[in-house]
Amino acid sequence: MTKWVYNFGGGEADGRSDMRDLLGGKGANLAEMSTLGLPVPPGFTISTAVCTHFYDNGRRYPDDLNAAVDEAIARIEKRLGMGFGDAHNPLLVSVRSGARASMPGMMDTVLNLGLNDETAEGLAKKTGDRRFALDSYRRFIQMYSGVVLGVDHYLFEDVLDSTKRANGFTLDTDLTAADWEEVIEGYKRVVADETPDGFPQDAREQLWGAVGAVFGSWQNQRAITYRRLHNIPDAWGTAVTVQAMVFGNMGNDCATGVAFTRDPSTGENVFYGEYLINAQGEDVVAGIRTPQSLTRAARENAGSRLPSMEEEMPAVFGQLVDIRDRLEAHYKDMQDIEFTIQQGDLFILQTRNGKRTAPAALKIAVDLCHDGVIDESEAVRRVEPASLDQLLHPRLDPDAERNVIAKGLPASPGAAAGIIVLNADDAEARAGRGETVILVREETSPEDIHGMHAAAGIVTTRGGMTSHAAVVARGMGRPCVSGVGGIRIDEQAGKVIVAGHTLAAGDRLTIDGGTGEVMLGDVGTIQPTLSGDFATLMAWADKHRRMRVRANAETPADARTALSFGAEGIGLCRTEHMFFDQERITEVRRMILSTTETARRAALDRLLPMQRSDFVELFTIMRGFPVTIRLLDPPLHEFLPRSDGDFADVAEAAGVDVPTVRHRALQLHESNPMLGHRGCRLGITYPEIYEMQVRAILEAAVEVARESGDTVIPEIMIPLAFSREELDILKTMIDRVATEVGAGEKLTYLVGTMIELPRAALCADKLAQSAEFFSFGTNDLTQTTLGISRDDATNFMGAYVDQGILDRDPFTTLDQEGVGQLVRLGVERGRETRPDIKLGICGEHGGDPDSISFCESVGLDYVSCSPFRVPIARLAAAQASLKSDPPGHRTG
Repeated sequence: MTKWVYNFGGGEADGRSDMRDLLGGKGANLAEMSTLGLPVPPGFTISTAVCTHFYDNGRRYPDDLNAAVDEAIARIEKRLGMGFGDAHNPLLVSVRSGARASMPGMMDTVLNLGLNDETAEGLAKKTGDRRFALDSYRRFIQMYSGVVLGVDHYLFEDVLDSTKRANGFTLDTDLTAADWEEVIEGYKRVVADETPDGFPQDAREQLWGAVGAVFGSWQNQRAITYRRLHNIPDAWGTAVTVQAMVFGNMGNDCATGVAFTRDPSTGENVFYGEYLINAQGEDVVAGIRTPQSLTRAARENAGSRLPSMEEEMPAVFGQLVDIRDRLEAHYKDMQDIEFTIQQGDLFILQTRNGKRTAPAALKIAVDLCHDGVIDESEAVRRVEPASLDQLLHPRLDPDAERNVIAKGLPASPGAAAGIIVLNADDAEARAGRGETVILVREETSPEDIHGMHAAAGIVTTRGGMTSHAAVVARGMGRPCVSGVGGIRIDEQAGKVIVAGHTLAAGDRLTIDGGTGEVMLGDVGTIQPTLSGDFATLMAWADKHRRMRVRANAETPADARTALSFGAEGIGLCRTEHMFFDQERITEVRRMILSTTETARRAALDRLLPMQRSDFVELFTIMRGFPVTIRLLDPPLHEFLPRSDGDFADVAEAAGVDVPTVRHRALQLHESNPMLGHRGCRLGITYPEIYEMQVRAILEAAVEVARESGDTVIPEIMIPLAFSREELDILKTMIDRVATEVGAGEKLTYLVGTMIELPRAALCADKLAQSAEFFSFGTNDLTQTTLGISRDDATNFMGAYVDQGILDRDPFTTLDQEGVGQLVRLGVERGRETRPDIKLGICGEHGGDPDSISFCESVGLDYVSCSPFRVPIARLAAAQASLKSDPPGHRTG
């Protein structure tokens, strides 16, 4: 028989921490903590295999699951001496999701399950605290009805708010047992009105309803969105953990909280977290009440008068500190711990590797390595390459003028400026139109995940450092300021009222997630400094990676940025980008409008010194690093104006009449320019264009080598070739120009091609007879292989990913099944002909960690990406090298 259910608690467990695929992260860690002897309430985990069965079989469970769950419930009953559904001594349980990858807040949870009219009375008599029992019951009705029965949250809030107003109460803790009775009756009326059968009283019916809801939540929209954003496969599924309840809301000797073994924002080795007295866990993460600091130092830093746990509950705090040290030592990483204190007894409900910011990830990895807990290679593996993006962009200038209008908690570091939006849908819509937005909410919820991802920064008026907004923002790398109590939001009116200002949606704010400041308007920024832990980890990564990392750059600014980020050359210099300033575009247009070769050469002669100066500057900046220069690639019509109003200006500048310009534009127009007269086809039909560019490149190389003494070996790349014959014609021309430039001296240069057509990959053995290097242009190779234009794909790509036709957007992450096969074939066939051929990639995939891993697997020599992604590529290349050790061809 298949084992569907795994028990834990009382110092023993069926599972282990290495069974995450089957038990999910939560279930595996609860099992591990149980065997470590930590105070974990007993329970059981229904495995991810049940989730897979559930979706593969029309949402039906395995036939023998019911009996396995009954047996597991009986084990908890026996261990605790309670009965599930017992009216006099009721066992209550929580039902939680648990995917193998942490997905905080994305799926559903139900607490206090097992309460009904009878067991609530039994709990009241057993504890001697009727108010506590009824408070727990009303929480359960609201949570279960929302998660399982689909009743809107606000209907319950209306009942609660009405009771508070009638009694003049402000806080939930002000309500008495009699008040809770009234609220419960109101809640049950809501459920009766909104559902056909009302609120279920049978405990086992409740249990299976909750289990089904948790499995069902694997496919809710927020979970689907989160998985898409974090590349989590749908096929993984979730486990369901059922665990005996412990209560943090039984009185003032009870509490609940969330703790991190280190500061998740900075990585500092300090105990970090928040707790609430007389509360349940949802109160902390949902921002319903303002939480208190764990430590006295944190309380003092926050300027709070509310006592810390260290001061209020010193004995239990000491136990928690001991557990903090044990867990971090055991897991060898920063942990995120959920705990509850019931009448002075401490219980651990969960531990997991904590979400952290990029600066924190770097510091934690480097510190753990320096402390001997992990080695350098493990430190390199620990940091998510994409997270480095948080470090590579400007931060607020400390000397810039700031109009601070509010201050909250520094929930996620970084700075952002943008327009105010008040809901997630608007954030996504306006960001989709290219606007930079700041999402301002009372508190975010899992339903806001799409807007949080679209926003440049997040502000909430409620919630603490461990609220939903804070945790998710840190995981996404979004700046976040939470708990800004001075802000009042009127979403219906589209207004934000703060410090005497009434701001409208669309007005501009700047936020600093490192200080908690909210500022009016825009604040100046400064460039980041990448030293300290960043430099240390990058040095370790460079020791472990095989592939080189270059940058796509053609401007001096981009080249300098690339060097500062550790680039080892330029893998793609797009020469057409050099033609668009006012003086040059005029000469380019004269060349295009010319009707004779003589006239074209005259215009090109005027362009030659401009191109040469470009390459002199690039070669000088790159100080002997390789520079791959792509000869002119786009069709000529892209350099001509598109509207009648601009034709006159071009005609005047080029010295021709307007009809001539219009006629030439029509003549050059192509139905499908992506597949038209571009790339090497321009060099074949207008060789004088490529001649000018090659002469500029080689003359610049000679000049820089003479003046600096550096070895300059330009790599001249012929774009869009599909045959050896094209390469031979153009290589003959390049060699002739080199002879003319060298005047008897032998110049050193390489001639290669860009593999961006399926035929080029298939015929790579023949192309390699003439090409000394290949650079896989996977942007166009993806377009020509899939028959999809990346400029138009946004209209339907989302549907293709959502429906599972494609796992990812193939223009973001390389399509390994299709395009990847062509790359692999091109590598193999190219090396069969020329074993020492230099191989790289220069499409946008060169900065994508998963695509870089593929490049390592096929043995490319280098990847090339945008300058700001160079550190990401360096780290990803190191991780790929550590993961696999293919035969290397490490060249420059």
